[in-house]
Amino acid sequence: MDTKDVATLMAGIGARAKAAAADLAFASSERKYAALESAAQAVWDRRQEILDANYMDLAYGAEKGLSAAMIDRLTLDEHRIRGIVDALKAVAAQKDPVGQVIAEWNRPNGLNIKRVRTPLGVVGVIFESRPNVTADAGALCLQAGNAVILRGGSESFHSSEAIHDCMVQGLKAAGLPPDAIQLVPTRDRAAVTEMLRMVNHIDVIVPRGGKGLVGLVQAEARVPVFAHLEGICHVYADRDADLEKARAVVLNAKTRRTGICGAAECLLIDWQFYTKHGAVLIEDLLKAGVEVRTEGELLKVPGTVRAAPDDFGREFLDKIIAAKLVDGVDAAIAHIRRYGSSHTEAILTENDTTADRFFERLDSAILMRNASTQFADGGEFGMGGEIGIATGKMHARGPVGAEQLTSFKYLVTGDGTIRL
Repeated sequence: MDTKDVATLMAGIGARAKAAAADLAFASSERKYAALESAAQAVWDRRQEILDANYMDLAYGAEKGLSAAMIDRLTLDEHRIRGIVDALKAVAAQKDPVGQVIAEWNRPNGLNIKRVRTPLGVVGVIFESRPNVTADAGALCLQAGNAVILRGGSESFHSSEAIHDCMVQGLKAAGLPPDAIQLVPTRDRAAVTEMLRMVNHIDVIVPRGGKGLVGLVQAEARVPVFAHLEGICHVYADRDADLEKARAVVLNAKTRRTGICGAAECLLIDWQFYTKHGAVLIEDLLKAGVEVRTEGELLKVPGTVRAAPDDFGREFLDKIIAAKLVDGVDAAIAHIRRYGSSHTEAILTENDTTADRFFERLDSAILMRNASTQFADGGEFGMGGEIGIATGKMHARGPVGAEQLTSFKYLVTGDGTIRL
């Protein structure tokens, strides 16, 4: 497909999305609920279709030489399809954010003013590898009254298409415009370039993928962007940490799924914790098959390797972690400020004062205490799912769910009121 054809294709998709968004802005909660429930049922009924499509994508990914972590992100099985179904149902069951009154007040001049949630309009989602984003993004945008244009990665092309068919089936069953959820039907990268320029059709872009994709979007988009560049998540084991809690959390934060943005990429250990408990946290990681890159005293632990200068502040997305000894919470905070990406950081401590200091002095989108960074996920936050993790400071931060996909407007009521 040449550039002119892609531009024509995307212009048509954009125009249809904008028309669908106008209808969705006042669609009833009942119809959105029905669409998502029907889509969930379609995903389950057609799961073998989806698995067959995923098999083609896995073969394509293997040919491209995707890493084991990336293959894991791409892989669907019946358990993960059940997860997609559950996420769709969870979003359907949420309270409709559109029309919610955020604030209301009366003015001495006789005006009644309400700040009310309203849809953003058309959301463009550009993602890699994970085909479940097709359902998550479609559902959350629909619940928030937005139309969505989805551009999946080339490696998830067939899986995304199969899931998208189910989403459209749900829209039709509920009498909602099928153009409310559109999937770009080409692998051509020119489609991404077009989306970034579609200021007349798209109101916000959400990129979900690696540093290369997100960096490209942030650098070239003319449309506003909700994004995080990297998930460089830290876990700090404080001198007052409970040993068994720390061992469980560190291992889970790194190894549960290494290819997600909430996976821990750097372990900071307080010197006093190390003096008291030794290298047990490092040894646990090594036994689990994690490559531990470190420096100084920790290099004495058998099996560790010397860290390169850029290993601190690096998103590995693999069974690799950087580790460092620090002298107290303030040193940990200083390290995170220097190397972090404002995504998710965790402190392991039983000391309330230390935890409060960590929470107060760091400004990452998500801060945790005695909990795995793998919980940095909209579904785990009770949002049903999320369209991504936003680390910027404008509009949305952290998991972007249906509520974060709305803006607001002011409804002002008077009684023949005039300004003097």
